[in-house]
Amino acid sequence: MSLERAKAHLAQYGRDADVMEFDSSSATVELAAEAVGCEPARIAKTLSFDMGERVTLIVCAGDARIANPKFKERFGRKAKMLAADEAEERIGHGVGGVCPFGVNEECDVYLDDSLRRFDVIYPACGSSNSAIALTPEELETITPNSKWVDVCKLPETR
Repeated sequence: MSLERAKAHLAQYGRDADVMEFDSSSATVELAAEAVGCEPARIAKTLSFDMGERVTLIVCAGDARIANPKFKERFGRKAKMLAADEAEERIGHGVGGVCPFGVNEECDVYLDDSLRRFDVIYPACGSSNSAIALTPEELETITPNSKWVDVCKLPETR
């Protein structure tokens, strides 16, 4: 049901036919990168945070991690991940398929600057075996009311 929900959202932008469905799981960054055929950093993972009555979704690069001081500065509280067993009910998508498309009304979507370094990124589409290729600008366009933030850190290069 979650895949159909994401596709219905994408249909509003003429992008539902662009959803890729895989025979294998794409539930983790590594599995998604293998299924898509790209580097893991280009997988646009969606992290969910419990903000009390609301859920904050942060879409970020596959190699990025939440920087707790940046998160606290931006949102005024410590980052607390949403419990896995609450994801489907509170977001509209289960773990492994969480994405910013067709989410529940109480979700606020933020796009992290870590995505801007890529020409194409691959977010999930509501299931643990789906993705779509988008530019960061397209992602912003098809996630109305989303806002860009800088709350992640990238792996240190040697």
